[in-house]
Amino acid sequence: MKNNWIYIAVAAAVTFLIRVLPLTLIRRPIKNRFIRSFLYYVPYITLAVMTFPAIVEAVTYPWAGTAALVIGIILAWVGLGLFPVAICSCVTVLNSRIHMQANIIQKRTLRSPLLKCVGLKTRNLSG
Repeated sequence: MKNNWIYIAVAAAVTFLIRVLPLTLIRRPIKNRFIRSFLYYVPYITLAVMTFPAIVEAVTYPWAGTAALVIGIILAWVGLGLFPVAICSCVTVLNSRIHMQANIIQKRTLRSPLLKCVGLKTRNLSG
């Protein structure tokens, strides 16, 4: 139990130092163009680093997340808003999942030992 309090204290100290040190050490406005542009893009980079792996790994099949990511990037590039891009990405994942489930069911049906033994033909689920 004592170790938990030490961990919490260290996390609080690190968080406090990260927020207070820039305020105390940098009192003048930053004039360097490189540092200003770096600090401008830090929130976007942090968001991308946290979001992109989650997009790909949140679904059962990573290629479905990648397809949704590509569709989302294309639609955002064209100029659609956040809501239509999110809806189209979700529909892409749902569509790929439906197709993948249909393929799995079709493969199970084709490999069914009972159907092979009887010699029945299975119907094609893809239409």
